[in-house]
Amino acid sequence: MSWWARSSLRSDPGVRVTLLGIVVNIALSAVKLLVGLFTGSLALVADGIHSSSDMATDLAVLGGIHLSSRPADSGHPYGHGRYETLAGGIVAGVLILVGLYIAWDAGFALYRHVETYPGIPVVVTAIASILAKEWLYRRTIRIGREVGSAALTANAWHHRSDALSSVAVLLGGIAGLLGWGHADQVAGIIVGGMILLAGGRTVRDVLHELVEGALSDQEIAAIQAAVSAVPRVKDWHQLRTRRVGRETFIELHVLVDPGLSLLQGHRISMQVEDAVRTASARPVNVMVHIEPDTPDLASHNES
Repeated sequence: MSWWARSSLRSDPGVRVTLLGIVVNIALSAVKLLVGLFTGSLALVADGIHSSSDMATDLAVLGGIHLSSRPADSGHPYGHGRYETLAGGIVAGVLILVGLYIAWDAGFALYRHVETYPGIPVVVTAIASILAKEWLYRRTIRIGREVGSAALTANAWHHRSDALSSVAVLLGGIAGLLGWGHADQVAGIIVGGMILLAGGRTVRDVLHELVEGALSDQEIAAIQAAVSAVPRVKDWHQLRTRRVGRETFIELHVLVDPGLSLLQGHRISMQVEDAVRTASARPVNVMVHIEPDTPDLASHNES
């Protein structure tokens, strides 16, 4: 039996939206290449190749989600979530390459004074591609943010980059119908730059996680407020946060009355864990270290 048939990934929203993206990309690639070859539109042929590259990144995302879903083991005590992060890095790399290709190709064509005058079929195909890929972008980015997946977020931007490249094809087609043959190249340079920026932002986010970067200031502030609101917590320090794929790992030291029993201190730590989980928007693993709030231990606690 295949990993797909025996795993719970069938119900994973990230898997479902990625499979949907594969189906849409297959259809769009076929239509763009056929219409581009039939009309002689090099821009639409390039756009079809771009849609084909989306299928490769979809497969990378599926592989990352599959690998990251494996439970923690002795070799990976924090789980395998970074595989999904690495998949996001692969997609970001493809985004950068695609952005460079589109900008370079458009700029070189403009330098050679190439003029293109696509017909109505190219305009109609570009509009259909824009609508389909923008819909995929919005659906994928929403799910990516809900589950905290860098791979899905990167793949969503790849969908939007395809929509933007189709915008360049559309503008070139309309301008060609109006008699201006260089609009496709100008729009292509702008779109290529936008795709490069999206890829760069994704690479930044992936590297931030891989080098053990902390959560955002807003997320940390919410955690701090939640811990401070727990009854009988006198103070806290050494709050450390990091992200592993879709999960968040949080460690902190909590100071309590030294007269409390071990059982009472443990119950407070459980309350802190529950408060942190409630304040977080994604799955959280919390490690709470209970310390007595005494002056003689203050210097040791600070160190």
